[in-house]
Amino acid sequence: MIPGPTRRQMLAAGGLALAGCAPRPDAAVPARWLGARHERGHRLREAQHLPPPAVQRRAGVLVVGAGIAGLAAARAFARAGHGDVQLLELEDAAGGNSRGHTLAGIACPLGAHYLPLPAPESHEVAEWLHEIGLLKSELGRSVADERHLCHSPQERLFIDGAWVEGLLPPASPASRAGQQVRRFAAEIARLQRTPAGGRAFALPAHRAPWTNEMAALGAITFAQWLDTRQLDDARLRWYLDYCCRDDYGAGAAEVSAWAGVHYFASRHGFHAPGDGEAERDAVFTWPEGNAWLVQRLAAPFAGRLHTGRTVLRVTEGRHAVQVLAWDEAAQHVEAWSAPQVVLALPLFVAVRVLESPPQALREAAARLAYAPWLVAQLHLPEPLLERTGAPPSWDNVVYGSAGLGYVDDMHQSLRPLAGPTVLTAYHALPREQRAALLAGEAAAWGARVLDDLQPAHPDMQRRVQRIELMRWGHGMAIPLPGVHRHPALQALRAARGRVRFAHADLAGYSVFEEAFSAGCEVARG
Repeated sequence: MIPGPTRRQMLAAGGLALAGCAPRPDAAVPARWLGARHERGHRLREAQHLPPPAVQRRAGVLVVGAGIAGLAAARAFARAGHGDVQLLELEDAAGGNSRGHTLAGIACPLGAHYLPLPAPESHEVAEWLHEIGLLKSELGRSVADERHLCHSPQERLFIDGAWVEGLLPPASPASRAGQQVRRFAAEIARLQRTPAGGRAFALPAHRAPWTNEMAALGAITFAQWLDTRQLDDARLRWYLDYCCRDDYGAGAAEVSAWAGVHYFASRHGFHAPGDGEAERDAVFTWPEGNAWLVQRLAAPFAGRLHTGRTVLRVTEGRHAVQVLAWDEAAQHVEAWSAPQVVLALPLFVAVRVLESPPQALREAAARLAYAPWLVAQLHLPEPLLERTGAPPSWDNVVYGSAGLGYVDDMHQSLRPLAGPTVLTAYHALPREQRAALLAGEAAAWGARVLDDLQPAHPDMQRRVQRIELMRWGHGMAIPLPGVHRHPALQALRAARGRVRFAHADLAGYSVFEEAFSAGCEVARG
């Protein structure tokens, strides 16, 4: 772990060493789109005009979708003794929204970029982290390999013309804002525990009790719940809205109050400044984000992971399930047969590929809404000029911004001087901008990203050498009121027929722990 002052000294030294480097002279930054292959997904619209299959194949268990849930499901079936587990994946690489990329020789994430230390209920995740060496047992407790924990400084916020440590806007304890921060902290502390003293929120969420109070939180928006408690300070509300957009892809006016509380209560709680506890727990992170984890999940399935396969139809029969997939490289139809198929797909896709979807799937798919995301990779051959205040951090956020800030993908490097890096900037977009995102020009969206960061980095426009952008039309399910614990989602999680379901959508929101546990559970029973 690198302490803040030491890193500040390093960055200062690097800035002096590179002070003579000339910024890029032209105003237009080259930009291009990366995947995802939304055109492949749109082949579903043409599925009724398929040519005859060119290839016939069999599997013992066929997993459709190689995101975190699909990879975890394949691992779970293999561990249960199923020797012929095969996976089909739409993209050219596994991982779903945890895939990675490389720009100018620097690894960077295309989506999810960290994993918190597992909560007590995430025992499948903890077991696997022990297996791959991220956790080890010492004196009866799990200890993290610090080489993979986020280096310090971890977070900073640009506000009032300077950088401050942490992401919560500063407020004096005696001010109205400070008093509201403490009242919110007290509410979270109260809700975190059941009357008997147990944990009231968990990851995965279905392992927590579902009380009348939880149901009431699930029926209204987070903004409505904050209003009833007269928590209306503008800076506190911005921070809470930011947290919702960052984790769920939508703000406090859309997500349920249960989801807003769950963000804090299931993990690190909420601690007002001066309480003596860090706002954030330690997290694992890597330059390529959660793609580091994907590589280790996917490695055992080399030769059995078939990428570039667009699944078009799944038909459940009496003795087997038939799957038709388009091989994007060979440009022909494959026919697969397996006694067991796992649909590790977003539910809005699963309901379209399954020939006779059950009523629970129809209801669940109709209820879920998805947030579009834009992820931008900004290549910097030299450091940006720094403003006053907190030093460069892993996570850097601009107060009042429409975006979610950026992570520095070289933050985990132990190099002695600052140098070239890639900044990965995140934008959770309103649903009505999905069509514009899919149809837009890369240069225009790249300019939007730069404009968003301009208040904190006036020199960014002329220093960024290249922008590469990833667009996620349906990046993650939004935990709207009425979604969590919906009977249709619970029925799909419990389904144990020839066709089973495994995806973070079953929780109504998207995080690693939910996807991984859904994949593990689907192999049971």
